[in-house]
Amino acid sequence: MNIPPGANIMTMAPIPGMVAPPLPPGWTEHRAPNGQLYYYHAATKQSTYERPLPNFANLQTQNAPTQKKKEKPLKKTPIPGTDWLRVQTTEGNTFYTNTVQKQSVWTVPEDIKDAVDALERQERANAIEREQSSDPAEREIERVKAEVEADVKRKAEEELDKPSKKAKLEDRVEQRSAPDTEEEDEDSHTELEGTQQTVAPLSPAAESKEQDSSPSKASFTIPDRVDLSLDEAKAKRLFLDPHSNTILYKALLREKDINPLHPWDTSLPLFIADPRYALVPSVSARRDVFDEYCRERSRELRAAKVAQAKEEEPKAAFERLLREEVKSTRLTWSEWRKTWKKDRRFQNWGRDDREREKRFREYIRELGEIKRANAQKAEANFFALLKENTSVRPDSEWREIKRSIADDPRYEAVGSSTLREELFSTYLKTLSNSTAPTQRDDEVMDPKVSAREKKERRERAVKERESQVLAEKQLLDNQIDRSRTGLNREENEREFLSLLVDAVREPLATWESELSHLNADPRFTTSRLPMNHRLHLFHQHISRLREKHLKNLHAIFSSHAPSLSTPFTALPLSSIQASLPAIKLDFQRAARRKALEDEFESWQRERTLAARQEFNTMLAENSFLEFWGRANKMGGEGIDGGVPADEEGGDEEEGEGGGGKADIKSLAKAIDVREVQRVLQNDKRYIMFDHIPDEREQWVREYMAQLSAPKLSVHVA
Repeated sequence: MNIPPGANIMTMAPIPGMVAPPLPPGWTEHRAPNGQLYYYHAATKQSTYERPLPNFANLQTQNAPTQKKKEKPLKKTPIPGTDWLRVQTTEGNTFYTNTVQKQSVWTVPEDIKDAVDALERQERANAIEREQSSDPAEREIERVKAEVEADVKRKAEEELDKPSKKAKLEDRVEQRSAPDTEEEDEDSHTELEGTQQTVAPLSPAAESKEQDSSPSKASFTIPDRVDLSLDEAKAKRLFLDPHSNTILYKALLREKDINPLHPWDTSLPLFIADPRYALVPSVSARRDVFDEYCRERSRELRAAKVAQAKEEEPKAAFERLLREEVKSTRLTWSEWRKTWKKDRRFQNWGRDDREREKRFREYIRELGEIKRANAQKAEANFFALLKENTSVRPDSEWREIKRSIADDPRYEAVGSSTLREELFSTYLKTLSNSTAPTQRDDEVMDPKVSAREKKERRERAVKERESQVLAEKQLLDNQIDRSRTGLNREENEREFLSLLVDAVREPLATWESELSHLNADPRFTTSRLPMNHRLHLFHQHISRLREKHLKNLHAIFSSHAPSLSTPFTALPLSSIQASLPAIKLDFQRAARRKALEDEFESWQRERTLAARQEFNTMLAENSFLEFWGRANKMGGEGIDGGVPADEEGGDEEEGEGGGGKADIKSLAKAIDVREVQRVLQNDKRYIMFDHIPDEREQWVREYMAQLSAPKLSVHVA
């Protein structure tokens, strides 16, 4: 190799085929803008164009192989019936130690060989039993879990033997930094952040796993052995396959019983501390597995709920729905039905909503009776509590007694504080009546009355009070029974009317003809209404049916006879008799023509009467007729002797008042019936009587004749 004279070998570019020596720790190689290499030490901030030479002594020390970690006991199993222990080490080896003689051997001693064989047979039998009792999925999960624990433990041990990855990375970033190279500094900083994010989640898990899996310190030593190495195949298995990681991750979620309806952010704190959380490599992948678990778990819960609903009887399911959801007697059927009408337990029972509503109302009554009984029991227990309290006297105050009995369950059983105070006042009145001395007219009570007489008086007072309370309770029960009877009567009437609506649809039906059909329906045979009341309801139903069909028949009459003067012979009888109302009312036969004509004439009379009433209403509403009709009844002149006449109308005849004035009465006399008819001729109520104009004119005259003169008032200045 020819080197130019005066050249520095450390500043020259590497010669092809020649390998440059490694840089010392802390030094990094960079290239200046002119292409020349330079070297930078980040700790000392030193730059040089000469390549630093390494310290080969330190380099050999660093590259020297690390000393193998000492083997430690991991698991101890007592051998039944002996003083020996079977110990398994961290390297997977087994030896035996005597706790009394402090002796350890690698081989099985002859005196405990049978006991060791029995222990191993028992362990194999237990393992087979566990394997048979568990399903393949659980066995696979246990196997993968054991492998994960072994791998995590081994990796944690390796981490303890190595320097911190984070410290090494920071040193490498400092070595690569150089002056006037901002891009390289930025790249190094990005690499540091990425590696920190990768290392940070692993280190705590490894440390915690190392702490959990570290064996307890034994009071004995491991015997010397030549070969304590691990199986190379197990040592090379560092990571599990993604499918096994997913299975373990889902097993973690099932063990924690994560609610599938809760979001990711809410559920994450419940399982993030478990080592299996880190098996899935990224946060997005963990969230995807979490979402998949939520979907699977939701389907399982829904299927279980549907299966439970199918196994349960419809009646029992409906009753359970009532017990679980009806808590108040104020709840109405419409509100409850609106809430639960789509529930399977609601839909699967009952022929229709009427049957469900009946059962709902019965349950409301039962619930009311239960609550009433509980309230009465709570009041009786509260009175017993007051009676047991010896500090209660007729002059006691509630706030003092309240503190002494507040911890008793019988106090809390009375739900209202106001009711407790009222019951306390009632008890004090009873106590006062029982302890107050009574005086008779013929004698004054001796102050030294014996205790026996006082006790008798108290007992008599208590009995009197009990009789009063019993009488009041009996009165209240009678009122409740009457109210309940009224409600039951209304329900029975509604049920019987629904039977009539379903079974009786002919307006000409009779009780005798329909009785056989009604007896076949359970609503008739189980009805608690008396027979005469049922007959009354039947006739009311028939009357409503007849009125309904007559109304429809009158509508047909109105379509064919728009005028009041239309005779019966002008109607299309065949069309009317073929209509449904005529058939229902038995007017379709020729023999019933006279009855149909009578019905038409009756309808025309009612129609004419209604039209005449509307005609009178029209006359009363007309202001023209009202004004001039009343003005015609005025006597003499007006207040001022008449209305001033128009100056241009001087040739006209003067009014009776004289002085060139027109009298209102004279003007009213000029208004005759023809003027009124011209005003009313476009009104429909007036046109209805065009077929009798003379009678109509007579009605107008009679109305005008019965009008009275207006009342005049004089205002004095």
